[in-house]
Amino acid sequence: MTGTEGDDRFVSPPRRAGNGEEVAETGPGQAPASRRADSGDIGAVIGPASSPAAADDERLSKTGRNASEIREADFTVAVEGLAATYGGPAPALEGVDFSLPAGSSLCVLGPNGGGKTTLFRALTGELTPLRGTVRVDGRPAYLAQTERTRLDFPVTALDVALMGSLANGRWWLPARRSERAAARGALARVGLEDRADVRFGELSGGQRQRVLLARALVQDARVLLLDEPLAGVDPASGERIEALFRDLRDEGRTLLVSTHDVDSARDFDRVLCLNHRQVAFGDPATALTRETLEQTYGDEIVVLEDDADGRVRAVTVQHHQH
Repeated sequence: MTGTEGDDRFVSPPRRAGNGEEVAETGPGQAPASRRADSGDIGAVIGPASSPAAADDERLSKTGRNASEIREADFTVAVEGLAATYGGPAPALEGVDFSLPAGSSLCVLGPNGGGKTTLFRALTGELTPLRGTVRVDGRPAYLAQTERTRLDFPVTALDVALMGSLANGRWWLPARRSERAAARGALARVGLEDRADVRFGELSGGQRQRVLLARALVQDARVLLLDEPLAGVDPASGERIEALFRDLRDEGRTLLVSTHDVDSARDFDRVLCLNHRQVAFGDPATALTRETLEQTYGDEIVVLEDDADGRVRAVTVQHHQH
């Protein structure tokens, strides 16, 4: 599905069928290819997302209806029958179906290599679906895992935050005064206004993550994709980031956050469990069962006894794949 005619909020990247034939044209407002970079680069600017859709909170309960049966205007994110591959014969992720309304939050759980980042790449348009549809309201902002960022770039915290303005399509021109003000405002929002002129590589891990979050804020996207934003951050940074998540939801933005922290997933509106396929989707109280967690993590999880409230407590044991 291409972007809505006459409305450049919704853009769709070129997509190709299995035979290599292009099946969708670039939507209006798409940034040029030279503007995009690998998401592991701190200067990466996320390319355009697919076209829009979403659902209200009631419809997020198990309705049994396909996303195509619900009005597109109700959605900020809708995924139907998604399968994605990196070129191999078998999908890296398949059978994904969910939808989210504005102002909601989704926690994406799964083992390393289970499909969390693959999902995010499909939502940004970086990865073309093998099957199914992906719809996003506008171009999402993407915060990659911190371990994928370069620390030797001669850039300051302010420079990194300013990279979020590149999505506006003026990458060859100096930043406007308004864009610099937006970047400083984003740094202030994550509590780093006094570190604006510090080299990015000299910041602590938690501070670097907050700077990257500031870069995402500068994009002013309705949908934010945050890949393990709390991994390895100090408690102070973690608390500030979580408080910011609540503020963003109150502003009507939709958050998709991947994590390994099962307990923190209970603070989200919805949870999506992946292990190369969709294991479960729903509200945390009903989705996070012992069976679901065991299917999601396999031998990477230790399921403890149910707590006093009847909730399953679990600890993940991560085996990183390199």
